[in-house]
Amino acid sequence: MVLCDVAGVSDPDCATVDALARMQLTAKRLGSGLLLRGASDELHELLAMAGLCEVVGLCGGYASS
Repeated sequence: MVLCDVAGVSDPDCATVDALARMQLTAKRLGSGLLLRGASDELHELLAMAGLCEVVGLCGGYASS
């Protein structure tokens, strides 16, 4: 499993969501997975709107959790 700390992503947008989805796809193709840690509320909301929260694997959900 690849742990990706996204706490430093201060202004997430569709390109951020696209990059994370592509990272997850690559990790899956290589027999692993991606787990996000420290996602901001904004990033979490964008991933939820895209239906990707479970796909990219949010660790603990929001950054404040």
